[in-house]
Amino acid sequence: MTARRDLRSDAGQAFPIYITAVAALLFLALALFAVGQAGATRNGGQTAADAAALAAAQDYRDQLRKGFLEAIANGSVWDDLLNGRGIGAGDACERAQWFAQQNGADLTGPGCVPGYLPTSFTVTVRTQKPVGKTVIPGTETKHATATAKAVVTPRCTAEQPAPPTKGPDDGQGGGGQGGDGGKGDGDGGKDDGDDGKDDGDDGKDDGDDGKDDGDDGKDDKPPIDLRCDGLDLTIDPTRLDLFPDAKDLFSVHLAD
Repeated sequence: MTARRDLRSDAGQAFPIYITAVAALLFLALALFAVGQAGATRNGGQTAADAAALAAAQDYRDQLRKGFLEAIANGSVWDDLLNGRGIGAGDACERAQWFAQQNGADLTGPGCVPGYLPTSFTVTVRTQKPVGKTVIPGTETKHATATAKAVVTPRCTAEQPAPPTKGPDDGQGGGGQGGDGGKGDGDGGKDDGDDGKDDGDDGKDDGDDGKDDGDDGKDDKPPIDLRCDGLDLTIDPTRLDLFPDAKDLFSVHLAD
């Protein structure tokens, strides 16, 4: 009988220990759940920041292509545009805000900051929803913040045009003809004078023709040779409907 009373006494003393252990394990599980919930909120914020930064950079890339195309069409300088510079940020940061909202966040702090050399966009966002209620006090008002940077990198470089080649007989044939012409002038000066008058009239007509030729030459623009990621690319200014896409001229990627 005494032994039985001792066993019952031991079981009664161990029961509170079991309850305490179970409660501790339950609290630990809830704490891990809170950590996971905070991590999910943080990951959501980072996704929103990445999307916003990429959206800003892609919008800027599209503006570069448009400016590059217009510069070639107008015959203006386009070197800076090909190198990823030469225009303002435009609506790029507005696109960043829109994409951040689509992913449950808003621009915060410095927001959207353009950078140059190379051109980049650094975006900071804050999640719209907090972590929520957990066993850890204060999480119901905690929002996640994240930062991402996207860079616009040129893919192409302009190739230098080849220098004009000079033939071995350049400048010689003309001199020989000039000598013969001089001999002919000596034979008949009077006749040459009459011919000179006629030549003047012809020269006037030639001048008119030259004017027309100049107008035609204005629209005749030479092709532009580029080297893009190791491949040759030629842009024909007379066929701008075949102008390359923005992604063929510039790359956009996230940076650390």
